[in-house]
Amino acid sequence: MFQTSPIEAATQSDLTREMATRLHTALTTHLQQAYAPDQRKQLRNFSATEVADLLGVTGQFLRKCHSDGSLPEPTIIRNGRRFYSGDEILRARQTLEEGSRSAGKYLPGRRGDDKLQVIQLMNFKGGSAKSTSAIHLCHYLALNGYRTLAIDLDPQGSLTGFCGIQTELEFDGASIYDALRYDDPLPMSDAIVRTYFPGLHLSPARLVLSEFETETAVNAGRGVAFFERLSRAIETVQHDYDVVIIDSPPALGFLTLTGLYAATSVIVPMTPSMLDLASTQQFVEMTSAYLGVIEDTGVQLDHDFFSFLITRDDPSDIPSQQIVSLMRALFQDRVVAATGLRSTAIADAAMLKMSIYEVIRAEMTRSTYDRARSSMDAVGAEVAQMIQQAWRR
Repeated sequence: MFQTSPIEAATQSDLTREMATRLHTALTTHLQQAYAPDQRKQLRNFSATEVADLLGVTGQFLRKCHSDGSLPEPTIIRNGRRFYSGDEILRARQTLEEGSRSAGKYLPGRRGDDKLQVIQLMNFKGGSAKSTSAIHLCHYLALNGYRTLAIDLDPQGSLTGFCGIQTELEFDGASIYDALRYDDPLPMSDAIVRTYFPGLHLSPARLVLSEFETETAVNAGRGVAFFERLSRAIETVQHDYDVVIIDSPPALGFLTLTGLYAATSVIVPMTPSMLDLASTQQFVEMTSAYLGVIEDTGVQLDHDFFSFLITRDDPSDIPSQQIVSLMRALFQDRVVAATGLRSTAIADAAMLKMSIYEVIRAEMTRSTYDRARSSMDAVGAEVAQMIQQAWRR
């Protein structure tokens, strides 16, 4: 039961401790109810129409594959309609790729000497939809056949929560901190877990990750440069993935910088408001200064793309559209053409720590869902195209 009585405390520390205790109790109770009975998220099933769209085939082609036995029937068939699990979609991709004459048609990931793509989402302005954009990119890429690793560099663990791990419920597994710490770090492979979402793995964050900032200050100038720690950890698992998505904290500290060094590309999410524009200007200016310090050590940084992503876009809001037009005029093709819409469907899903890809369309107003889904699909498709261009395809 929740404590609802007035808080009485002798000292300020007692007061804040009681506040923290009540919040922890309420949050834990909510999460236990949300993820009962085993506190694990599960991915919904997808209709045959959705699966055909994801695979880039027609419904007729999909039915033919089942009838001739080239694809096994899905486990769930209701009233003659097929529904596919995430694992079944992934297996269908693998089977169709094996029989395809065009390499990469169903599994568009790395081939040959293709470089692992490491994309960092960064901005020190809270409310920029950074974590929401990160999870939607992760889910879009995984659904479209990319072997995806999510790395949560934010000690608050928003991306970790989106991936189904609730650190508030006493999660005690290894985290990205264990691979980055200065004292006896773990192999990166030990700090990665499979998620409930096929094709997506996660290196989770816990609050202890904030200790990396202090430890880096203490260990300055000793051993491997701090900004190399993440890139070296990723190198040990790079052959297992096509794409890495890094969600960095809303601050330009050591964690963000180590992600920036590891990244092959950078996306800066921002909402179209004058306040966010001013904040982003300061952020980019500070980033430039820090990058200069790293480059002064003789390191040459070369990102495949460094782009802005407009989030929470409202096409009907004239002042915000003026900001969007200004950004496109200033930076042209360095602003992602697609935008993440301001949508109640996305906001409602995020409250449940879900992406729009996990929501069942019938449980929302369909037009609202369709607009939100189309928006996230467009952003994901454009980023995927950037990845393909980095591989020179």
